[in-house]
Amino acid sequence: MMKKRFFLYFMAVSIPLLLALMVWQSNRYQNLNRELARLEQTQAEWIESNKKLIAGITEYSSPYRIEYIAENQLNLQKIRPEDLLQVKIVEGKGHGY
Repeated sequence: MMKKRFFLYFMAVSIPLLLALMVWQSNRYQNLNRELARLEQTQAEWIESNKKLIAGITEYSSPYRIEYIAENQLNLQKIRPEDLLQVKIVEGKGHGY
């Protein structure tokens, strides 16, 4: 008889506790889903921003743009091959110390 009462009390307490645990777990799952969606949106924004930055780097580092700036803004000119002097340093030779 005592065991039966204990079992009934245990069930009477356990069922609401399990239901409360399920509600808490469901609420936690929904919060995590919202956080995941927010993080995915942030990631997509970062990826788009990186694509724009890479396109900008490509544009600004193009040889034609650099040549244009050198000639028109910095008044630089290409060196002629006959004006070019190359120096070759051979290791171990020419040291008269």
